[in-house]
Amino acid sequence: MPVLTDRLFAALSRLALRFPWPILLLFIAVSGISLSYTVDHLGINNNTSEMLSQDLPFQKVRQKLEQAFPMDASAIIVVVEAPTAEQTAMVAALVNQRLQTQTDLFESSYMPDENPFFRQQGLLFLSLDDLETLSNKLIDAQPFIGYLSNHYHFAGLMDIISLALQGQENELTMPLEPLLSAVDEAIVTVGTGQPHYVSWQKLLTEADFGRDQTRRLIIAKPRLNFRQLMPAQPPMSYLRGLAREISTAYPAIKLSFTGEVPLEHEELETVSRGMVISSVASLLLVLCALWIGFRSLRLLSVTFIALIVGLVLTTGFAALAIGHLNLISVAFAVLYIGLGVDYATHFCLRYKEYRQQGLPSEQAIFSTQNTIGTPLFLCAFTTAIGFFAFVPTDFKGVSELGIIAGVGIFIGLLVSLTLLPALLKLLPLSSLSANDRSFLPNWAYAFPFRHATAIRISALLLAIGASFMLTRLTFDSNPVNLRDQNTQSVIAFKKLLGSKTDSPFATSALTDSLSQADQLAAQFAKLPSVHEAITLSSMVPEQQDEKLALIDNLNLIMPTQLNRFAQPREQSDVRAALVKLVDTLQKTAAEPSPIAGHELLAKLHRDAMHFIEQADQSQNPPNTYAKLEQSLFELMPQTMLQLRDGLTASAFAIDDLPDYIRRQWRSDSGVYRVLVLPEQDLNNPEHLKTFVNDMLDTYPEVFGLPIGDVKSGEAIVAAFVQAFSSALLMIVLLLLVQTRSLKTTLLIITPLLLAALLTAATNVLLNNPFNFANIIVLPLLLGIGVDSGIHIVHRLQHPLEEKQDLLQTSSARGVFYSALTTLCSFSSLAFNTHAGTASMGLLLSIGISLMLICCLLVLPALSHKK
Repeated sequence: MPVLTDRLFAALSRLALRFPWPILLLFIAVSGISLSYTVDHLGINNNTSEMLSQDLPFQKVRQKLEQAFPMDASAIIVVVEAPTAEQTAMVAALVNQRLQTQTDLFESSYMPDENPFFRQQGLLFLSLDDLETLSNKLIDAQPFIGYLSNHYHFAGLMDIISLALQGQENELTMPLEPLLSAVDEAIVTVGTGQPHYVSWQKLLTEADFGRDQTRRLIIAKPRLNFRQLMPAQPPMSYLRGLAREISTAYPAIKLSFTGEVPLEHEELETVSRGMVISSVASLLLVLCALWIGFRSLRLLSVTFIALIVGLVLTTGFAALAIGHLNLISVAFAVLYIGLGVDYATHFCLRYKEYRQQGLPSEQAIFSTQNTIGTPLFLCAFTTAIGFFAFVPTDFKGVSELGIIAGVGIFIGLLVSLTLLPALLKLLPLSSLSANDRSFLPNWAYAFPFRHATAIRISALLLAIGASFMLTRLTFDSNPVNLRDQNTQSVIAFKKLLGSKTDSPFATSALTDSLSQADQLAAQFAKLPSVHEAITLSSMVPEQQDEKLALIDNLNLIMPTQLNRFAQPREQSDVRAALVKLVDTLQKTAAEPSPIAGHELLAKLHRDAMHFIEQADQSQNPPNTYAKLEQSLFELMPQTMLQLRDGLTASAFAIDDLPDYIRRQWRSDSGVYRVLVLPEQDLNNPEHLKTFVNDMLDTYPEVFGLPIGDVKSGEAIVAAFVQAFSSALLMIVLLLLVQTRSLKTTLLIITPLLLAALLTAATNVLLNNPFNFANIIVLPLLLGIGVDSGIHIVHRLQHPLEEKQDLLQTSSARGVFYSALTTLCSFSSLAFNTHAGTASMGLLLSIGISLMLICCLLVLPALSHKK
């Protein structure tokens, strides 16, 4: 094998020296063809659901769920939040209606708990106790509602308050203190120029009935184009424009977007913004590092040309072999630059060393090719093994990366052994002085050998300590933690995770019958990690007869009154009515009132007087009074008419449910869904794992975002364990075959294993767990570690010049500057706002630094013979 490779490299060297121009022109032509083919045929596949094998159990359940209930697959959760329940409902209905008209951007849009059916039958879904409480409150409020229906204007509201204060409205049994507080708050807020609307739903019911009434969710399914870098760009742009429009029209309303699609879209935006700055900074740092290493503009230029050509050819191969890049394989370019530049660096530094020894340029190229060709080939082979080991795993994203990067390694080697020598033939270095000044004193280069024993003992102790730290090594399977925590989608997502009724981490179980779904829901409901399990049967409330009796009782006294609020309210003199209220408050101030405390009445009196004075002095007094009237009455029709519609409830069964509700729980193919809501806040990773395990232990046919995240993490960890164990085994076998020495093989592998242990331990200490992002860099660290060990050991097996230490050779400098260029390329990522990218940069910085120390300090110490 060594003889064969030596002959091959000698032939390549003679070819490059004899035909430099044809080789250069050939690479230019092939690069042009590759670039043209790439532009026409290389696409982008941003579908994250395809990152893992579709044959995994949870992926099969996901596919079945998406086929049965497509309206919830890859959906955007539009969150509408407002100060009052009425505003929330009004704006949510408006937003939903707007989305339903944008059929070119959205396939569907619906509100899970807001539709005509629920508007009519909503009171039946209250518990009997809650409905009795509401009924009693409405009966108490009936005289008040009746008076307002006959005097539907601002003066009418002030009059009934005045009558109650004077004790002339004996039938008014509802508590008026909340109403007086609301009127006072409206007067104060409008007086400051701020928008404010009184919630009559809150005043009349004083309950939220088990859910946050000031938040509504809209489930919108966007049309995605996975051939674009940003698949959700058009629908997300429309939603952001709609949010700005809503914010202008309703300043107190907050419209936010979260869910799988917005999270991934904003992640791409964050990464793209950070990558532009990071890429420029990385390129400049890499060029600076190469300049320091080469101290030659020619060597820097030929290295840069070889790197670009290799990258273009590798991209062309990706277009030909795969046809697209996914969110993982797109990292091949960064990995290629990190490893591809290593071959050119070692070649140029060895060439420069021979030139310093006085060899002519052609002889220096020939000698470089012959001496460094074999270790470069071995480095490429071992690194490619590390990438190819991912091909058979279930992690399709990395599997495709393994194919592209593995072949790219050999392309980089071919370029370094053909194009690079040809360029050096055409652009040879001038004669160099043999006295190349060292950066460090001589004792530093001899340090690993003089203190070999101490270094060995220290390395052993560190390895033992690091091994104990491995038990605390974790994998963060929650992709939300990898994203910029300041983006809107992440903030909204984490907020919803704390909700028991609106959690985006709800899961769905699939069954073949309704009876099985109900039985399963009962099993789920018993779990402490479950808040509620909902099926189609849950859409039919219990105790309908008892509830309808209460509703019928209300129907005897209220419907006619409530119909009045569908008409415009009458005009009245707001100022005069407010002045009349002030006079009443002043007259009754000395007497204790049974309807409100003295402090509240005194405050209302002061605030009303101040408002009248302020309004009269304003530039447009009628407008100021109109705003106060609007503040008090704007939301009243919404509450009254919703109550009116609720009083039309009637008994119904499952067969009476409208199709748009049935389709959420039973597919056209007869698959039934059980929706399971978590009890605990799933921002906590321990709660998340407990919930997922409880779901899967109870029933295997279940899927949701939490299951996808946890099981994806487990699949990825399994894929990397499988790939790394097989890659390491194959690398060891290859080294044994190539070196024919167990001792040499161990000498190459030991620093790599030590660096891996120390990197893992440091990650634990820095609380930088492995995740979906930083785990991608492990093949790069494996490649750098093996390559560095091969170069150092290969140089140890060749005689050094007189008075020259190992660390003064071009091999040691090549290892150092190769690692330095990679470190410069990635270290800037550690400061990225995207948490996943930052963790990737941090892991690489730690790993490369420790790898460098182990190769240049520990390896020489291990090789030293006393």
